[in-house]
Amino acid sequence: METYTALRQFADSWALLAMTLFFIGVVVFAFRPGSRANAEEAARIPLKDD
Repeated sequence: METYTALRQFADSWALLAMTLFFIGVVVFAFRPGSRANAEEAARIPLKDD
């Protein structure tokens, strides 16, 4: 089997699944309960006076 064909089959199956699971994990992490306070604090960082 050629290298290109093997990598293409991997990308079409397992890599796509891995990227989908990673995306779902990031979304769950961003919208988890209790993250609002952290997000608001991070949003105020550029406005803080030193």
